Amino acid sequence: MSTDRLEVRKTYKLYLGGKFPRSESGRTYPVTDARGRFVANAAWASRKDARDAVVAARAAVAGWSGATAYNRGQVLYRVAEVMEGRAAQFADEVAAGEGLSAARARASVDAAIDRWVWYAGWTDKLSAVLGGTNPVAGPYFDFSIPEPSGVVAVLAPQRSSLLGLVSVLAPVLATGNTAVVVTSHDRPLPAVTLGEVLATSDVPGGVANLLTGDAAEIGPWLAEHADVDGIDLTGAPTRLAMELERSAAGTLKRVLRGTAEEPDWSADPGLSRMTPFLETKTVWHPIGL
Repeated sequence: MSTDRLEVRKTYKLYLGGKFPRSESGRTYPVTDARGRFVANAAWASRKDARDAVVAARAAVAGWSGATAYNRGQVLYRVAEVMEGRAAQFADEVAAGEGLSAARARASVDAAIDRWVWYAGWTDKLSAVLGGTNPVAGPYFDFSIPEPSGVVAVLAPQRSSLLGLVSVLAPVLATGNTAVVVTSHDRPLPAVTLGEVLATSDVPGGVANLLTGDAAEIGPWLAEHADVDGIDLTGAPTRLAMELERSAAGTLKRVLRGTAEEPDWSADPGLSRMTPFLETKTVWHPIGL
């Protein structure tokens, strides 16, 4: 009996609304490793897929933002737990895509898992740090409370396929927003695996939606979409980021611009990635009868 067998070449799908649909366009593209060798096929998301992702994200806003901050923290911590169990697979994909040694790839994966834990710990502390009681000249209590903006589109980093991705996605979710993410075009496999992790964790469908494809094609539709409340342009090249920022102005979106070069994703992220997509709500309450 022959021991020769045909290799099962994978064609990965999108992650939308908690499911794994094919691209509406039917298009795929080959993914190669750092040496140019074929690894798999990835779905090439279209404008329609981006619209479907926004619909799913909008439907999930009420449930996710309405959950207690403590519960959101538990859910994000569960993502870290599941990632820990698949750390070896993540390390292989990061090493192949980014051309890193096994040790450096595993260190990047460990840092990504730790970052989920870090943001999970912030969910129930944001109100205390960013909100407060305001002194007013009258018989009132006056409170300022941070609230999520809603649906946030994210153009993920192109080079840092996992740590960079987690660094831009986790703060959006930790603050109670839902996300539509355009992943790294050339290195999408860690994002695809992250979608599988999200699907098997406690993250409700629609809270995080992952599109593989070309940010230059999908980005303009997200920037102009009236049901997208904010957009993170970290993964967009400078010229594209400028165009998308102008497009986003038409619907008064909150915009987070990255630098010309990707930052050091291993550095302490601080609060800088959580505050751009939070809004401050002020509540007045009379004192006494």
